[in-house]
Amino acid sequence: MRIIKLTEVIRITGLSRSSIYRKLNEKSFPAPVPLGHKAVGWVEDEVLQWILERIALRDEKQGLSQ
Repeated sequence: MRIIKLTEVIRITGLSRSSIYRKLNEKSFPAPVPLGHKAVGWVEDEVLQWILERIALRDEKQGLSQ
């Protein structure tokens, strides 16, 4: 298990900082883990799972799910 910082979350997802925080407010993105006074990180596996869920939704809408 690995904790990743916002810059890596942005790189992995392709989302902007503001999009990530908007999705957090909407409760539609994995919550960050507090790391210190002003530091947070994300569990890499949770972010990757979120991406896989987006892919599954896309495939379902296109009738590609198995």
